[in-house]
Amino acid sequence: MTNNSLTEIAAVLNRSNNVAVVCHVRPDGDALGSALALGCALKNAGKNVYVLCEDSTPDRLCVFPIMKTTLQALPVKPEALDLFVSVDSAELNRIGVFAAQYSAFKGKTLNIDHHISNPRYAKFNYVLADSTATCEILPEILEAAGFEITKEIADLLALGLLTDSGNFSHRDVSAKTFSVAAKFKQCGADICDIGYEMFTRQSKARAMLYTRVLGKMRFELEDKLAFLTVTQRDFEETGTDKSQTEGFVDFPLSIDGVEVSVALMEVKKNQYKASLRSRSVNVNAVADKFGGGGHVLASGCMLFGEYEEVIERLTHAVYQQL
Repeated sequence: MTNNSLTEIAAVLNRSNNVAVVCHVRPDGDALGSALALGCALKNAGKNVYVLCEDSTPDRLCVFPIMKTTLQALPVKPEALDLFVSVDSAELNRIGVFAAQYSAFKGKTLNIDHHISNPRYAKFNYVLADSTATCEILPEILEAAGFEITKEIADLLALGLLTDSGNFSHRDVSAKTFSVAAKFKQCGADICDIGYEMFTRQSKARAMLYTRVLGKMRFELEDKLAFLTVTQRDFEETGTDKSQTEGFVDFPLSIDGVEVSVALMEVKKNQYKASLRSRSVNVNAVADKFGGGGHVLASGCMLFGEYEEVIERLTHAVYQQL
């Protein structure tokens, strides 16, 4: 299915008065930034808006008070809505408990995203897979709809752009990415402060977790593949949680010779969430083998089995892409 035009997307937003905006489970900066920014723009235009997320906002992302305002349940009946929007969700099931309401919704549904694996599952779709972040896409949609990008909105979009671009360090960062960031700055976004909060500032507990995880790093495929593993015991003994692992997966790519980095997080016994990063290898193809997906150079998936078995399966899948 192809994308709708910007004119069509703008018309859908302008003609809707009661809107739900939902982002994916275990939200990151891009998911929350895009959902809350769109929510703000719609509210400023006089519309009733509910910003939804199955999971509450991780403390690490609570840079602004608004980050704590997402709802874990829709406070009205779905039939009270005339538009249901998903942002930054590559697949329908990524929006968790809201997937059933979304798929059964009789009104208009809109899907705004930047993942290459997105099948365009809504009635209206705007998916730009060559964009660094969903927050890179939102400005053109807001402008097409005639919505002002206030400082609050610019801050939220900047947070999402910075986190999904790895502070402008990822391979998919383009000239457009910097142009959009400049626009946010012009609108008042505190780019430097947000960057510090997301990439420099950290708690002692997170530092201890990071040190512990790096100490267990292992290499495969003649050091072309590196694994970082975070266990439930690591969380318990450092007093941290999964939200504190953001960015861990990027470190091994700074090591000479490493082409693929995989961060494994133990969800529960014999279940691991894998985050994959690379500068040149198609890790989306790797994740796809295990029912996951994302971007060519940044993807994720879930694996089940004993730890060494999971390592072996991922190693083989990466080997096939080298």
